[in-house]
Amino acid sequence: MNFDLSEEQEMFRSTVERFCAPIDVEARRKLRKADGGYDRARWQELAELGLIALAAGEDAGGMAGSPIDLALVGEALGKANAPEPWLENGVLPARILETSGRVDALAEVLAGDTIVGLAWAERQQRYSTTPKQTKLEGGKLSGEKTFVLGAGIADSLIVTASEGGETVFLLLEKSRDGVDLRTYRLADGSVSGEVRFNAVAIDESDRLSLGAKAFAQIVAYTNLLAAAELAGLGQRLLDDTLTYVKEREQFGVPIGSFQAIQHRLVECYARIEQVRSMLYRAALSDRDDAENWQRAAAGAKAFIAEQVDMVAREAVQMHGGMGVTDELAIGHAMKRAMVLSRLFGDTATALTHYSEAA
Repeated sequence: MNFDLSEEQEMFRSTVERFCAPIDVEARRKLRKADGGYDRARWQELAELGLIALAAGEDAGGMAGSPIDLALVGEALGKANAPEPWLENGVLPARILETSGRVDALAEVLAGDTIVGLAWAERQQRYSTTPKQTKLEGGKLSGEKTFVLGAGIADSLIVTASEGGETVFLLLEKSRDGVDLRTYRLADGSVSGEVRFNAVAIDESDRLSLGAKAFAQIVAYTNLLAAAELAGLGQRLLDDTLTYVKEREQFGVPIGSFQAIQHRLVECYARIEQVRSMLYRAALSDRDDAENWQRAAAGAKAFIAEQVDMVAREAVQMHGGMGVTDELAIGHAMKRAMVLSRLFGDTATALTHYSEAA
């Protein structure tokens, strides 16, 4: 089997590398301090490069990127330690809107004109995607959502709610009467939010035609791309640590010359190689087989998150206390990995989904 990248795939990866090249640690910190935790002008540039359009089919105005195409973009963003909310506010809503047939709203997302967040998580629900506290009754939406990624910069929200025991999906403007937002920062510096719906009036145009099975497929797709970004972050953590141990001296010699350090770095290298193999294996799985696809994505997410976490711990250990600060890239990478590893469920949740789909 030929594992070489195609010309288009090399182009996607190179595009991400050029786009992210100017963003060093200080520039990343400034972006995170901006209103909403990101810069809308930069988001527009990201969209103009077609990196969001990759997530949608040609019939919907996109570029019909394959899972491996998108995984390569996610991996490149991770390796660049990029602050872009490409996955949570670009790919994820694009997949939902396309599946729902909302081409009008999708076009604005693909163009970067509208930023959309997904409000699905509820208190005391762990990682269940089935809403219980947010309810739609008599045309009024009431309840509360938490962990709404990108809530600070989002224009609209895709909201899950319970109506007569069934899960429904709604597309609402964040400025709608009755929608109250409280923002807070996550470990990686991005701005998430808690949203309360106070008897918000809902009409038929707000509804999205999306079923639970289709949403489960989208969640699996998102988990796979989260694993891809995690793989890139793991590579960045390893690369920066290799550079550091060659420069940091102790007892008059670089600490990278110590055999104990070398053995631990070799183990990190092996973990990253396993991570990349697992990622590509899952990305090449057959999406037409829904159970197999969900199993592959859940397994990849669980394995990759665990391995990258181990690499991050070793990176911090070798850098010392500075490793957990925002002064070094590995501090940012580790914190972004912490957020991604909990998107739609932590490692234990992913393993549960894997066993259920097996």
